[in-house]
Amino acid sequence: MKNFPARAVHSCSSLAGTRKAKGSNFMSAMEKIATYMDHLVRVRHDLHRHPEIGFEETRTAGIVADLLRGWGYDVHEGIGGTGVVGVLSNGGGRSIGLRADMDALPMDEETDLPFRSVNPGRFHGCGHDGHTTMLLGAARYLAETRGFHGTVNVIFQPAEEGLGGARAMIADGLFDKHPCDEIYAIHNAPHRPKGQVALRTGATMAAADFFDITLTGQGMHAGMPHMGTDPIVAGAALVQALQTIVSRNVSPVDSAVLSVTQLRAGSAYNVVPDQAVISGTIRTLNEAIRAQAQERLRTISEKLAAAFDCTASIDLRDTFSVLDNHADQATVVAGVAADLVGEGNVNTEMEPTLGSEDFADMLKVVPGAYAFVGQDSTGALHNPSYSFDDEIIPLGAGLMAEIVARRCGNG
Repeated sequence: MKNFPARAVHSCSSLAGTRKAKGSNFMSAMEKIATYMDHLVRVRHDLHRHPEIGFEETRTAGIVADLLRGWGYDVHEGIGGTGVVGVLSNGGGRSIGLRADMDALPMDEETDLPFRSVNPGRFHGCGHDGHTTMLLGAARYLAETRGFHGTVNVIFQPAEEGLGGARAMIADGLFDKHPCDEIYAIHNAPHRPKGQVALRTGATMAAADFFDITLTGQGMHAGMPHMGTDPIVAGAALVQALQTIVSRNVSPVDSAVLSVTQLRAGSAYNVVPDQAVISGTIRTLNEAIRAQAQERLRTISEKLAAAFDCTASIDLRDTFSVLDNHADQATVVAGVAADLVGEGNVNTEMEPTLGSEDFADMLKVVPGAYAFVGQDSTGALHNPSYSFDDEIIPLGAGLMAEIVARRCGNG
């Protein structure tokens, strides 16, 4: 593994140049965490080289658990499958949750990094290896400095990428076993200026419903289509008709997206199959529009299928909730970020995104906030050429550590 270049520490430190000059200890966390960088980057590169997808993160979870134990945390493993929680108490006070996701994406990597994935079809194409590393940096800093009165729960979550890892941890008693008064998380953002911290109050990321629509007709010889009922023709019409759900039912001033992402049918050139399957996702920012889109998908699918003398079987799944940032906690993040990187590098009015994040389910149980940290990258999130920017590790880790100091007071 190559060491973290010295210029990266200077780069991150320079982001704090406009911080409050008086009465602030906020740079100390970033400076201290910067001294860990050789180790943290080795950890990050190792996680990147050995990515694991949702609920398979046994190696990753083991590394996290071992490091936390070495720093004095009370470690709890296997929560929600492969989730890990480290608990550090330092007197009475608030209990703060800090969360990072650990899973990779089921896709191949197309970078020339010396630590590129060695697992085919597995790639940290969303930077969860970086999120895990940033939380480890914050955890180490908090353990070494004890600059707070209260309890810190560092939560390393499996299966964020559409597999319900947050819900699995909650169902397994996450917040019953490890109560949190507040909870916070961050995500890297290659589409934002490097070092900028961005967030908003209220609806920040979309709810997502995944759907599979199975159209069933009657198969036949491709040279005699009049002898059966063609589900492919019905499917082609349905793909077009589904686009009217947003364009002709949702107000232009509201936000919604419906994307068909898969169309599967047939196995031979000369056979019209019995079935065609259409799959995709609906993204919405409020529950009324979500319910309307769900109803229209069912109605259009069933009635259009009937018009083609086919039947429609619809599997529509609630996969992500709307991520709603709580006002008080969003204000906390913005204030800490301003002290770290200057008010000019904090955007508190970012536009909502129609991407989804299952931290939303944790925010439905515990008040908290989710923020983005801008970074450099060779590609967008979920792109084969994406790369996490190691230079933002001190900022992300420092932001989480200083949130604890702000909310729990200085030890």
